[in-house]
Amino acid sequence: MNLTPIIVKRTIRLEDLEGRKIAVDANNVLYQFLALIRTPKGIPLKAPDGTVTSHLTGLLYRTTRLLSEYRMEMAFVFDGKPSEYKEKEIEMRRELREKATREWREALSAGDYAKAFSKAVMSSRLTRPLVQDAKTLLTLLGVPYIQAPSEAEAQAAYMAKEGDVWASSSRDYDSLLFGTPRLVRYLTISGREYLPSKMTSRPLKPEVITLEDFLARIAITREQLVDLAILIGTDFNEGVKGIGPKTALRLVREHGRIDDLPDEIMKKVPGHYGDVRRLFLEPSVTSEYTTSFGPLKEDELYDFLCDQKGFSRDRVGSAVERLRVSRERMEQSDLKRWLAGSD
Repeated sequence: MNLTPIIVKRTIRLEDLEGRKIAVDANNVLYQFLALIRTPKGIPLKAPDGTVTSHLTGLLYRTTRLLSEYRMEMAFVFDGKPSEYKEKEIEMRRELREKATREWREALSAGDYAKAFSKAVMSSRLTRPLVQDAKTLLTLLGVPYIQAPSEAEAQAAYMAKEGDVWASSSRDYDSLLFGTPRLVRYLTISGREYLPSKMTSRPLKPEVITLEDFLARIAITREQLVDLAILIGTDFNEGVKGIGPKTALRLVREHGRIDDLPDEIMKKVPGHYGDVRRLFLEPSVTSEYTTSFGPLKEDELYDFLCDQKGFSRDRVGSAVERLRVSRERMEQSDLKRWLAGSD
């Protein structure tokens, strides 16, 4: 779903997020790591037993740097069971991955490694074992994670609305439809985004979208934003052909909601639009979670990453040291807050 033409955002620095707790769409970032952390030929990093470790590399080093260098706190939220309406989107993504995999192999055979890398980026698959490895790593680091009953973005938005985190983080705009008060995009250290279709990259800066400000600027409600998204297309429905964000915005402003659109448009709207609307406005979430950090299990971490996954002990040691520094800082901050509250 592309809201870019009408979005209202604020560019920030990572330093501006110091002390903030963020609920991160875990599947979203793991796909990014799987896509980009590869050899020049597009082959993902692997353990001695052949299992893919690109996502663990990204998760370990980016997370510990954000925690230590930028003093953030994070809780990772994993997708649960997808809605039945997402099956078509999932199938389309599967077909695109299979096509990209074929083209990657053809480019490798032809010795065109630049093209091979660009195709490999689009062929990533996040399997259950890879997700489980990511959860194991977070547990050993003591970084909290939450298993959402359905959409991770819905769960992260709920946590932000409850005040348990300051914002949710994802590259997708769906978090806004689920009602997150704030959406942080591009929570990256590299500051660049690879564009596989152009085989090049572009600079990226973190940004914050505040839902209240966004809605006020475009003069609609969140419910109307959901209807707008349905008109242009979401993961749960195809959009109406010929209707983009600006046209959809004009329509919801003029008519209020999908139900009151002119007949010539209504007949093109997916029949299950009411169900899609409820998926965003009444999503399946859980209140059973914690955003508190657990203990760092250092010996088990070295065993998992170095002995099982083939990571360098020196590099893991550097990550552990960063984590220690961030933990000490958080403990001091907690102590100061406690002392201030006891006065």
